[in-house]
Amino acid sequence: MPGIDKLPIEETLEDSPQTRSLLGVFEEDATAISNYMNQLYQAMHRIYDAQNELSAATHLTSKLLKEYEKQRFPLGGDDEVMSSTLQQFSKVIDELSSCHAVLSTQLADAMMFPITQFKERDLKEILTLKEVFQIASNDHDAAINRYSRLSKKRENDKVKYEVTEDVYTSRKKQHQTMMHYFCALNTLQYKKKIALLEPLLGYMQAQISFFKMGSENLNDQLEEFLTNIGTSVQNVRREMDSDVETMQQTIEDLEVASDPLYVPDPDPTKFPVNRNLTRKAGYLNARNKTGLVSSTWDRQFYFTQGGNLMSQARGDVAGGLAMDIDNCSVMAVDCEDRRYCFQITSFDGKKSSILQAESKKDHEEWICTINNISKQIYLSENPEEIAARVNQSALEAVTPSPSFQQRHESLRPAGQSWPLTARTSSSGSIGSESTNLAALSLDSLVAPDTPIQFDIISPVCEDQPGQAKASGQGGRRTNPFGESGGGTKSETEDSILHQLFIVRFLGSMEVKSDDNPDVVYETMRQILAARAIHNIFRMTESHLLVSCDCLKLIDPQTQVTRLMFPLPSVVLYATHQENKRLFGFVLRTSGGRSESNLSSVCYIFESNNEGEKICDSVGLAKQIALHAELDRRASEKQKEIERVKEKQQKELSKQKQIEKDLEEQSRLIAASSRPNQASSEGQFVVLSSSQSEESDLGEEGKKRESEA
Repeated sequence: MPGIDKLPIEETLEDSPQTRSLLGVFEEDATAISNYMNQLYQAMHRIYDAQNELSAATHLTSKLLKEYEKQRFPLGGDDEVMSSTLQQFSKVIDELSSCHAVLSTQLADAMMFPITQFKERDLKEILTLKEVFQIASNDHDAAINRYSRLSKKRENDKVKYEVTEDVYTSRKKQHQTMMHYFCALNTLQYKKKIALLEPLLGYMQAQISFFKMGSENLNDQLEEFLTNIGTSVQNVRREMDSDVETMQQTIEDLEVASDPLYVPDPDPTKFPVNRNLTRKAGYLNARNKTGLVSSTWDRQFYFTQGGNLMSQARGDVAGGLAMDIDNCSVMAVDCEDRRYCFQITSFDGKKSSILQAESKKDHEEWICTINNISKQIYLSENPEEIAARVNQSALEAVTPSPSFQQRHESLRPAGQSWPLTARTSSSGSIGSESTNLAALSLDSLVAPDTPIQFDIISPVCEDQPGQAKASGQGGRRTNPFGESGGGTKSETEDSILHQLFIVRFLGSMEVKSDDNPDVVYETMRQILAARAIHNIFRMTESHLLVSCDCLKLIDPQTQVTRLMFPLPSVVLYATHQENKRLFGFVLRTSGGRSESNLSSVCYIFESNNEGEKICDSVGLAKQIALHAELDRRASEKQKEIERVKEKQQKELSKQKQIEKDLEEQSRLIAASSRPNQASSEGQFVVLSSSQSEESDLGEEGKKRESEA
């Protein structure tokens, strides 16, 4: 091949410096070729590795597309169109994966094999021959040096023969090695061109074969399929862009509208309270007791579902039952240093929860909603409409009506008749029977301008006339079941009746009449209307202890007696006709706003559907107290008779003792008047018992003086 430089093999035996210099040039060229081919080998090996990875990745992609129809996505339904489309793609990509696998095999055979052979065989052969030639050259130089040092004067044929033979062998070895080395270097000039062109040729042929297979697989039918898919993708993109634009506009509108709501406690004048809700949801802080006095607050999401209050922690799939709020009671409470707290108590009073709202608006709406649900308004067809009607009726109830009976007549549905007979309720009174309320005016029942007390004032803070003073206990703990807690005896320990009820105080006000149950109904109307008008939802929960001596309101937590009502002062008690949870009683006390010395105060309570039971218990207590009073008077009379008899018996026995003493004294006097009475003659003086005692005392005194 023209243009190829060669080493002269004929001059290898001469081994001239010019030959050695030319050999150095060829060796540098071989080193450069070796470095370059190593880099080219690494590059082509990357192509081969990439092709193998592409083939494996394409095959994995096809496999995953086939398994798409087996996947179950939480938000993806059974999309048959998408599944069939991906199945078609899977088939095409699987064919492409086969083509890539064929290409990978061709690259291994036509590209990687030639360059690997050149790198591993030819270049290593040059390197090996170079090392062998260097050793042979060094051996030849050493042999020549020994031959040159042979002595001229003392010739030794044996040594000369050995040195000559050594020169012959080393020169022959150098010559043969040098000729093979020159031949390999000359051949390298051809092999480097082959090593460069064969891998490239194999690479291009493999690619051409791959593209031919691709053109056969990618036919016109596949192009039409890809065109349809491209159109679908564009439609989805346009729909996505339109939806994104709509969402962006919605976000902007919500940001503007929600700006006032970012304040945790918004202005109630701008955001009025909706009192007609029967469903509500939102975050509340729930108090959990961790000890006797310590507690923690957990923020959870609460929502109403029918007559249940549900709670759901963040991240939970569904909520759990927190409390049954049918017939429950709810009231605002003061809890430590937290605001907007309210307490929910179940209908049986066994379970209660204290929750905290974020704002005043949420606080009132939660209380109103739970109150509406407690009245089971949610069971009607239009719960919000009925709730609005009930709240409107409560607002209108504050306007004084001609009579309590007429107000209820106006709220009854049309076409429904009610007999105008006397009410049948669990009520009792000391005095005349109940008369028709229509004949009574408002002023005849309730004193004009009477203030309403909505909360219980503890005896520790303020004395109630005729109540706290009558109790005489202040803040002392009282066992509601009458058991003695110490050395002192409880007032109700000997009482036959002990019944405990859970009640919530609604309010009290002074009344003018205490001999008619209708005064209790009218007081209920005014107190409930006033609570609705003034948005007062807080109710103090207490335990009402009914005994034969008194009625006690006891704090459920501290067992401290808040108020005590002497049973004789309770002159009237009644429960509401329609709402059996409401009951009240009238207490006759001394003093008050009236001019007379006695005044009457009506107390209204809410219970857990036990109004009639409480009134029956009070009536039973009064009957037991009446019988106990009659028995007490009879026993006192009998005791008085026994005391008189005992007194007479004592007087008689005393008189007999005096007569006996006088008789003894007269006998002693007679005996002392006899002459010549001496103790030495064996005669003794008989003394009375009193005189003998005095003599004994005298002897003891003399003994003490002598001892001193």
